[in-house]
Amino acid sequence: MGGDKAYSSHRNRCYLRRRQIKHTIPEPKDQRANRRRRGSRGGRPAGFDKKKYGRRNEVERTINRLKHSRAVATRYDKRAYVFHGTVTVASIRLWLSPWASR
Repeated sequence: MGGDKAYSSHRNRCYLRRRQIKHTIPEPKDQRANRRRRGSRGGRPAGFDKKKYGRRNEVERTINRLKHSRAVATRYDKRAYVFHGTVTVASIRLWLSPWASR
């Protein structure tokens, strides 16, 4: 699971750890400074994998591009298999569009 800096609180990390969900959430500078200031009581640095976080960002941007299609964004379709087809068509259109290479 990837998360944004907004989800980097101790409570969120403990929740994910308790449920055995691996995560990669960057630690904001202020939290890093507070942890260092506390010394040994500040705990260990949060695990963060830059490559995984980069992939998360890619996926998030792609989903945002898919939502440019009104049917995907609003989910008009009642059945899951129809919605899946709508997302597939939107993905193909995105893949074939000339600006997708950006």
